[in-house]
Amino acid sequence: MAERRRAPLTALSTLARRPRVELLPSVPRSATVAEPPAPARMVDNAVYSDGRRVATPDTAEESREELGLGEGRLAWLGLYRPGPGDLGSLAELFDLPELAVEDAIKAHQRPKFERYGSTLFVVLKAARYLDAAEEVEFGELHLFLGRDFAITVRHSESPDLSRVRRRLESEPALLAKGSEAVLYATLDAVVDGYRPVVDGLANDIDEIETEVFRGDPGVSRRIYELSQEVLEFQRAAQPLTGIIAALTAGFDKYGVDEELRGYLRDVADHVIQVTERVEGFRLQLRDILTVNATLVAQRQNEEIRELTEASIAQGEEVKKISAWAAILFAPTLVGTVYGMNFDHMPELHWSLGYPLALVAMLGVSVTLYAVFKRRDWI
Repeated sequence: MAERRRAPLTALSTLARRPRVELLPSVPRSATVAEPPAPARMVDNAVYSDGRRVATPDTAEESREELGLGEGRLAWLGLYRPGPGDLGSLAELFDLPELAVEDAIKAHQRPKFERYGSTLFVVLKAARYLDAAEEVEFGELHLFLGRDFAITVRHSESPDLSRVRRRLESEPALLAKGSEAVLYATLDAVVDGYRPVVDGLANDIDEIETEVFRGDPGVSRRIYELSQEVLEFQRAAQPLTGIIAALTAGFDKYGVDEELRGYLRDVADHVIQVTERVEGFRLQLRDILTVNATLVAQRQNEEIRELTEASIAQGEEVKKISAWAAILFAPTLVGTVYGMNFDHMPELHWSLGYPLALVAMLGVSVTLYAVFKRRDWI
């Protein structure tokens, strides 16, 4: 993706090419995690003529005034987490559509592309892979693009729009094509940011496959969490196909520069590659989850089988013990009777009493042994 960015993006809806305004520069990480959220601020504010910065106003009002000092100028304002009042004043100065301003204030919008007369409103979802946490962080970016202005509103740390601005300022011929160039460069930066995310997700999936076949008990949770990240990434990247298609459809109607058309088609190719890989990840994770469930079931069946075999073996031992206990019970019973030593026990004075008692004990024991042996109890 890196080689392709050479010129700004596709024809903005109804926008005439003009100097453009820069995308928001990067914001320190602390601004994103600070609590309460960092106050809204103007990250950069510049006015360009023929692709070169001619003024760096302190306020949006000054930018508006600078636009009237010459033809073909472009004001590029970059904001980070603006409040209703901040965008409200910009809406009055640049005649921004009310509905689009409301969306930019609330954020949490799906990627989309809308035309409001001569103003184009675009919502993009940026993404970056956090190696330490092994997770994907998503950001939201709103762009207002008009004939002579570009306003970028960032609600998260990514993407780093200062790099986009530096790139365009280093290519005045590209920036001179107007706000469409800002849109192209921003789209290009967002899509390029998807590549390390795709690589990170692919690496995570490889690790998960290893854990699945290793029998890691916590892998099911990780599969689920990664599946959610892939779905969210898919929701961020897939709408870009429709956005680029809408821009492409307006090429002839809005007279988009041929160079910009080519660059936008290049971005479209990269978007297709990303969406195809993400869809592949989704299907792969679904299959991995199925395989994991099968392996877990097999392990459970194996454990149940082992428990059953142990239970059967234990039952066999119990049968043997019970059989021998029954065999020994008969002589014990007879011996117990003769051991009571009552005064009136005629058999004690019978000469054959003792031999008959022994024979009876032996006979009963042998009979029980034969019965249990026949039934495989012993």
